[in-house]
Amino acid sequence: MQTHLYLVRHAHSDYTPDEKSRPLSPKGAKDARKVAVVLSKEGVDRVISSPYKRAIQTVEGISREINPEINQWEGFRERLLSTGPVADFQAAVAKVWEEEHFAFEGGESNQQARARGVKEIKKVLQQYAGERIAIGTHGNILALILSHFDSCYGIEFWRQLEMPDIYCLSFDGLELKNVRRIPLGAKAI
Repeated sequence: MQTHLYLVRHAHSDYTPDEKSRPLSPKGAKDARKVAVVLSKEGVDRVISSPYKRAIQTVEGISREINPEINQWEGFRERLLSTGPVADFQAAVAKVWEEEHFAFEGGESNQQARARGVKEIKKVLQQYAGERIAIGTHGNILALILSHFDSCYGIEFWRQLEMPDIYCLSFDGLELKNVRRIPLGAKAI
């Protein structure tokens, strides 16, 4: 019996310094409707999300369709790069990917963020074995989780992720058997 986890990178949001309550942009809201349609066709059983508003909003359409409750799991939040602003975001992300144990002041290293994300994945697999679960999350933590299972998922993978993006991870117990990207199609519903 396989468990299928649909890691959903949130749709586009307009930048604000308030990470937790940053909402989707109008484009992001339109794209979130595509996510609901696609996940509906996948037969998703339940929805979990990062507690960040943009991640919740990206998966709330499928949640309303199957079960209005979205379980918020703190471990699926985006990796904290630093407690303060960084001068060059792309360079800062490159630095933490180059040095596995390096963290900016108050931030998480790749090792720390990956361990947090993988711990949550294992909890989901144990609690909801045999189900299809949509998980609203973020680009960096999604790439870090995947990199735990296969080193081909690194910074270049992260750079090519779209907003939104969906990757289905199929597990047999705790063993990852397959990863496939779920295309969203061209038209919003």
